[in-house]
Amino acid sequence: MDSFSSQLNDVLVDTFNNILKVEEDLLKHSTSVDLSINEMHLIESVGKNKNDGKTISDLAQILNITLPSVTIAINKLVKKGYVKKEKSSTDGRMVYVRLTDKGLRIDKIHQYFHVKMVNEVSKEMTDHEKEVLIHGMEKLNGFF
Repeated sequence: MDSFSSQLNDVLVDTFNNILKVEEDLLKHSTSVDLSINEMHLIESVGKNKNDGKTISDLAQILNITLPSVTIAINKLVKKGYVKKEKSSTDGRMVYVRLTDKGLRIDKIHQYFHVKMVNEVSKEMTDHEKEVLIHGMEKLNGFF
């Protein structure tokens, strides 16, 4: 690996691990939250698009995990009171997962964490640096 590749690899791995660690610590030290980081990210996915609801298939595709894994995780979140399942009013075969009030509250807290993180990372960046970062991250995301 050349110097750039090695340095980029180190930064990507460290950044990913640091974000997960900070999120996990935040959840662990919150006495009222009984969620794992994976459950938190599942709640985040359910809550996107103003909580219009997602099917199990939608969530599996968004998170790139298997249908049985999503089903098990959603059932746990239903028991914990963070999400609810509702049959479609137009097609009884379709079941949508939506956040409960408890789920909406924790999702807002998680969103606030991300807003603070982004603001802190970008506060001393020039507009050009922000554009370059976004462009690079979009390419990275496209790769994955």
